[in-house]
Amino acid sequence: MAHAAQIKIPATYIRGGTSKGVFFRLQDLPEAAQVPGKARDALLMRVIGSPDPYSKQIDGMGGATSSTSKTVILSSSTRPDHDVDYLFGQVSIDSAFVDWSGNCGNLSAAVGPFAIASGLIDAARVPRDGIAVVRIWQANIGKTIIAHVPITAGSVQETGDFELDGVTFPAAEVQLEFMDPAAEEEGAGGSMFPTGHLVDDLEVPGIGVFKATMINAGIPTIFLNADEIGYTGTELQDAINSDPKALAKFETIRAHGAVKMGLIAHVDEAAKRQHTPKVAFVARPADYVASSGKAVKGANIDLLVRAMSMGKLHHAMMGTAAVAIGTAAAIPGTLVNLAAGGGHRDAVRFGHPSGTLRVGAQAVQEGSDWVVKKAIMSRSARVLMEGWVRVPGDAF
Repeated sequence: MAHAAQIKIPATYIRGGTSKGVFFRLQDLPEAAQVPGKARDALLMRVIGSPDPYSKQIDGMGGATSSTSKTVILSSSTRPDHDVDYLFGQVSIDSAFVDWSGNCGNLSAAVGPFAIASGLIDAARVPRDGIAVVRIWQANIGKTIIAHVPITAGSVQETGDFELDGVTFPAAEVQLEFMDPAAEEEGAGGSMFPTGHLVDDLEVPGIGVFKATMINAGIPTIFLNADEIGYTGTELQDAINSDPKALAKFETIRAHGAVKMGLIAHVDEAAKRQHTPKVAFVARPADYVASSGKAVKGANIDLLVRAMSMGKLHHAMMGTAAVAIGTAAAIPGTLVNLAAGGGHRDAVRFGHPSGTLRVGAQAVQEGSDWVVKKAIMSRSARVLMEGWVRVPGDAF
């Protein structure tokens, strides 16, 4: 019996922020996968090792968590004032689909470095020493990201002393600017607050009614008060991820919130849209011990935030959710802002399961609407492996 031989595809495995993913240049993909559709999705699932009923992704590049089941496709941009187009695919671990509905803020930190190293950026825009400014078009959500990439001796500098909680080793700092981060798509009518309110009563049948701030910024996110859902905001992963009832409750809340935000028409559709919206819960500052054993003092942070990603509590914080946190914190009256003490804020430092993170955003009110021009945070990125990935030739 004949079997299809494996093919090899140029790829790079990169850590960006607190995530890892497989990066491709669009031009290097097989012709059938160079356009959106079933062939592309099938190829990326096979690369990552999904769908896997064992939820381990042993036969692929994925790491069996939402932070490591990720793919990125880059191409030179044809848009004015942009250098590269960035498309992110969140691969489901145990189901056969790739979610293209949102961005990955963590992997955004690796887009500029990869684009420079792989020849997608005009060499004239890269200094021999200094900072290269890479103008990124985030194709999933139609937004601009500006990456400030350190360059030494004409190459991307990856090593350094910038420390990011949730990442074991220091690296070079990459500053990211998420321009006009409020979403304009997803059926939300271009509104940062799709319901028209800073705080809503979210009714979840069989569970309860909760105060919620539902925002489209960075990524669609539903913020809840920790105490209303039975938590303190100091929880680590095991407190929630080992509790099937808690996971089911969060997914039910997410589904009903998605309907209220106009992202889906019926709660049943949430199962095919795992990447968005996110659910996060907030609380006033408190002391706790992070997953690394590091003591986090409540006096050194503005608030506590824990966030769910792909059905599990995230080990740190998604970059896009951090943008949502910074944006909501800048707007007086949201649950995030109130947890941080209220008032006008240009930046917050929040505690997450792995430590702390600072994110800045500037909000202005235009009539009855709030507008945030950009959100800013720093991450790091490092190439882990480069060469080719191999997949069976008939996998797509």
